Amino acid sequence: MARNSLDDLPETFVSTTAISRLVSKAVRDNRLRRLASRLYTKDLNSKPETLVRANLWQIIAGYFPDALIADRTAIEAAPAKDGSVFLVSNAAASDIKLPSITLRPRQGAPAQEGDLPFMGAVRFSSRARALLDNFAPSRGRGSISRTLSKSEIETYLDQLLRHSGEDELNRLRDEARKIAPVIGREKEFAALNRMIGALLNTQTDKLLTPAARARRKGVPFDPARLELFESLRAELQRMPPQVRAERTGDGTTLPFFEAYFSNFIEGTEFAVDEAKAIVFENRIPNARPQDAHDILGTYRIVADKNEMSRLPQSFAEFERLLKRRHAEIMHARPDKAPGRYKEEANRAGATTFVAPDLVRGTLEQGFTTYRSLTTPLQRAVFMMFLVSEVHPFADGNGRVARIMMNAELISAGEQRIIIPTIYRGNYLGALKAISNRTSPEPLIRMLDFAQRFTLSVDWTNFHRAEAELNAANAFVDSAEAEERGVRLRLPLG
Repeated sequence: MARNSLDDLPETFVSTTAISRLVSKAVRDNRLRRLASRLYTKDLNSKPETLVRANLWQIIAGYFPDALIADRTAIEAAPAKDGSVFLVSNAAASDIKLPSITLRPRQGAPAQEGDLPFMGAVRFSSRARALLDNFAPSRGRGSISRTLSKSEIETYLDQLLRHSGEDELNRLRDEARKIAPVIGREKEFAALNRMIGALLNTQTDKLLTPAARARRKGVPFDPARLELFESLRAELQRMPPQVRAERTGDGTTLPFFEAYFSNFIEGTEFAVDEAKAIVFENRIPNARPQDAHDILGTYRIVADKNEMSRLPQSFAEFERLLKRRHAEIMHARPDKAPGRYKEEANRAGATTFVAPDLVRGTLEQGFTTYRSLTTPLQRAVFMMFLVSEVHPFADGNGRVARIMMNAELISAGEQRIIIPTIYRGNYLGALKAISNRTSPEPLIRMLDFAQRFTLSVDWTNFHRAEAELNAANAFVDSAEAEERGVRLRLPLG
């Protein structure tokens, strides 16, 4: 049915024969502009690329009313790197070039019951159908293949297995088995079946990706975390060598404040005098015995120079050190499984940590990367992030991560790092920056400054150190400090 005015048309639309005269006149009157063949917009200012991507699915439906998003686009749910969008349409077979996007239709089986409407405009291939289509041979049309490679499909299925479990993979296989003969993909189902069987270790088909092969060996890992580890390693190796020799102390004051602040970060909050009585007089408050033992257990480790000088020379030794130190910190909390890896997933805010079945494999892969670093500070930063990011235990991960970090420094005669209360926000923010945005620089800068701060304090006398920490605002709550504009200051002495 013909439209009588531009008001009846969406902002960006595909013209038809019925409205061609209306559109031509509007273009002459400068009320519309042409973006591509038959594609017009009322927006006379925005970039064509922006408009096309913002209205992509509606535009596809305008060109191909029977469009079914298919092949690699159905898996990636976005245009390919070269802007290609692959779809099934029996209405046409030629590509359509748009600003930054190329629509690449092909003929194929029509939409099935499991292919659902998407964005109110097109149909989207079901996951099972998309996988079957991606197993089909493809020569590509343009600079990128229409279908994913076998390695890419394997990575996708391995990721699905990690996040959703074996039941989801089996359900997907059952759905694919059902629709394969309907859409003429029996051979493709056989290949999909072999790959899923190999991932579930029920068939011996060859696996291509390191993550999938590691799963078959019984030590699966989280490949996304390996990318984070590699980004941190690369940035650490670019930093200039930095050596800060350990400042002489009385042997108890610095370890006390290390344990005090490390627990305070995790919410185990005591006044300094209370914590001092717990650590040096073994006065355990009746109201909070577990919290008190957390501080005491942490102090016993960080004050033991021999313990803090032990570094792992193998992954097996790394696991023993990590578990033993965790067990010492958490020995008063049997419900937290001291010294044993977690059995349930854990998270902090928007960050979901490594799944329980991937903990050991991810730690092992990360440990290999750790061994490639050379300076104590590089290794310290990496070790802290490795343990923190994997979060291998039900609780106590931050404390044991910082212990593992400082062992790298103490064993080399370099200054350990404390994270004062006021610096908690900086510390957590830097961890989030690398976890969520793959930006390692804030973490390195933050720990570098924390080490300089620790070096600047006089640790030869408890009262002198406490006074300098007070003057430096070290005990101020980080949220309160942010509101008041208070910052951590380096002592002048």
